[in-house]
Amino acid sequence: MSTILRPPINERDHVAGAADAPITLVEFGDYECPFCGRAEGVIRALRQQLGGRMRFVFRNFPIVPIHSHAVLAAEAAEAAGAQGQFWPMHDLLFDNQDALEAPNLVEYANRVGLDVEAFVDDLRDHRWLEKVRDDVQSGAESGVAGTPTFFINGQRHEGGYDFDSLFAAISAAVGGERGAEEAR
Repeated sequence: MSTILRPPINERDHVAGAADAPITLVEFGDYECPFCGRAEGVIRALRQQLGGRMRFVFRNFPIVPIHSHAVLAAEAAEAAGAQGQFWPMHDLLFDNQDALEAPNLVEYANRVGLDVEAFVDDLRDHRWLEKVRDDVQSGAESGVAGTPTFFINGQRHEGGYDFDSLFAAISAAVGGERGAEEAR
């Protein structure tokens, strides 16, 4: 089973942070997954702590048999991304994991200032489903079996996804003690 991120970060990814940041954290996640919901708070705290030293990438990995709304939520995030609002929609989806039906998604599109008609058309036509499937394929090629799964600088993180575990792994990835001091 692979432990390397495949494919590497590219122009199709949603990236928050500078391309030259010494730390790249990639999450394969599912908007309906309660574990991903808990991890979202950790990611927000890490981004706050590490600031410009970390870039964060999110790839969709909906667990279809368990989460019946996950694919449509992922499509909604991608549709928002097409209008330059991926991250605000991403945050709303995680903040409202128990409300991911189509009418909720339209409400969120309105909240983040999207062209709602274009958004609804995208969802109806499943315009971004192939992008979601490409993310899932990337996860499969990278050895992802569940969510959340994290990669730090291209290597799969095998530990916990609480703040201390991820921060320690990030620090180790950028040079041990020097990395920990730089990260602070």
